[in-house]
Amino acid sequence: MLTYARWKYVVMVLVLIASALYALPNLFPPDSSVQITASRNAPVDAALRQRVEGALRQAGVAPKAIELEGDNLLVRLGNADQQAKAADAIRPLLGSDYVAALSLAPTAPDWLDRIGARPMLLGLDLQGGVHFVMQVDRAAALEKRLEAVAEDVRGALRDKRVVYESVERRGNGVAVTLANAGDAQRARQLILDTLNTGAPIGGEPPASVQGDGRELRVQLSEGELTRTAVDAVEQNIGTLRNRINALGVAEPVIQRQGEERIVVQLPGVQDTAQAKRILGATATLEYRAVIGTESEWIEAERTGVAPPGAKLYRTRAGTPVLLSRRVIVSGDQLIGASSLRDPQSGTPAVSVRLNSLGGSRMYDFTSQNVGKPMAVVYIERIPEVRTVDGKEVRSTRVDEEVISVANIQEPFSNQFQTTGLASMKEAADLALLLRSGSLAAPMEFVEERVIGPSLGAENVERGLRAVLYSFLFALAFFLVYYRMFGVITCLALLLNMLMLVAVMSLFGATLTLPGLAGIALTVGMSVDANVLINERIREELRAGVPPLTAIASGYDKASGTIADANITAILAGIALYAFGTGPVKGFAVALIVGILTSMYTAVSVSRGIATLIYGHRRKLKSIAI
Repeated sequence: MLTYARWKYVVMVLVLIASALYALPNLFPPDSSVQITASRNAPVDAALRQRVEGALRQAGVAPKAIELEGDNLLVRLGNADQQAKAADAIRPLLGSDYVAALSLAPTAPDWLDRIGARPMLLGLDLQGGVHFVMQVDRAAALEKRLEAVAEDVRGALRDKRVVYESVERRGNGVAVTLANAGDAQRARQLILDTLNTGAPIGGEPPASVQGDGRELRVQLSEGELTRTAVDAVEQNIGTLRNRINALGVAEPVIQRQGEERIVVQLPGVQDTAQAKRILGATATLEYRAVIGTESEWIEAERTGVAPPGAKLYRTRAGTPVLLSRRVIVSGDQLIGASSLRDPQSGTPAVSVRLNSLGGSRMYDFTSQNVGKPMAVVYIERIPEVRTVDGKEVRSTRVDEEVISVANIQEPFSNQFQTTGLASMKEAADLALLLRSGSLAAPMEFVEERVIGPSLGAENVERGLRAVLYSFLFALAFFLVYYRMFGVITCLALLLNMLMLVAVMSLFGATLTLPGLAGIALTVGMSVDANVLINERIREELRAGVPPLTAIASGYDKASGTIADANITAILAGIALYAFGTGPVKGFAVALIVGILTSMYTAVSVSRGIATLIYGHRRKLKSIAI
């Protein structure tokens, strides 16, 4: 007998309501906009808004709205042409204190966002996005490598009690000045044993030592210099991937271009200003010992001469402080970071967790220096572009400032807090950069392009038209060929499409052009399932089975076949997702989700509708199929 449990109707209604709610945001297309963000603690306030309004009036651009959203100023425009024109008018006004980036601003009601309902993410081929080409600074990578070599040499000589006067980087090498010429041979062997632990490159050891007497020069081989540059690019690619994952960008493209460049494509980015700032930043922390007293700090600032082994820094308040040139630990030893408010002072802070090596070094230092001050240095490399004689000159400015000086109260090792940050936003950004790893070398944005949205709009229109036509053809066929059961099938197909869009929106799946093809395919597979059911019912009717029994039997007998066919298709989709890339993954996601929703609508929903129409008619003589 044809039956359908009441709780299944309740589930069907709940599924329908939830699907409608979570698919609804896709009816609100985002606004083309320009987002203005402060690059370093510059004010984003009403005064900035007035300056932007004036610049737009002079350019003849009428914005839909100019909104202050926390630390951002958002200028909403009517279309992409106005967006580009507004960006060109605003950027000269802002200088280096702000970043103006093209973005897409959501227009869905806030209450949808509060329940987690967001529009479906679109891939670069549909929605457009940003395309960055970034160039790695090989000179900075070499400089960083040589600084590490110098520190390794200092540590090796110090541990073996070889007295030296100086160890400093000079040109493409490191110059070592010993206190006693008699230690030259011993020092040479110590340096070689320390630096040549890696495998030789092309039969040549990574480092060599020249010179006699008190003056030695450490030189890296050409193979080691080349490997340093290659490793810098590879490490930067890994770091960028970590940072983009932390930003939550779906289906990004990160790949090497040539020897020194990296291509980054970010589809569907809502905050391109933050993306550009996070991608290009090389912020990190260094922990150093404080040297001398305040009077010595002031004297060093006045004369411009720091004592041996010390370097002059400034705090955020502008006061001088002398710190040891030797770094206790740096961001390279960090394995975890999170932003929080210090429970005692209430100020923004970053909770830091070090690896075993960093924790051991920190414990050794703090154990021996209880009651003495230690400083935290915030270091940021900022790419700059200047115009000299009509040509663009790219450079990197290094900002170093002491954000905290505090006495060591008790020994600690691999977990502690760093305070002294200006805002929670700065703490959150710093924690993100530390978590995702430091860049091996700074990078410059040599190219920035916005993809679409004209191409994306055309692709969306054509893809949606293809899905719509396939859907309409299926509906027309069912209505003509299966009559009332064609209507039932059409309702099931409509709910299937609604569920598919809702599920992909809810879980943040990215819709690409191949994904649209996957949706069109799932429409066909859902049709196939309904054809199996309808033909089973017709076979039962031709065999003389009563209509109500024929309907129930048709669903029962077809369900197993539908499950077998769809499970094998899902396995194929899983394989495509596991081994495919970009567009293939987009197709696989749409296919898997579409098959799962079609199995529910074809077997369960359509049976519920059929039961609702025919189930109460006990003396049913015929059905329209």
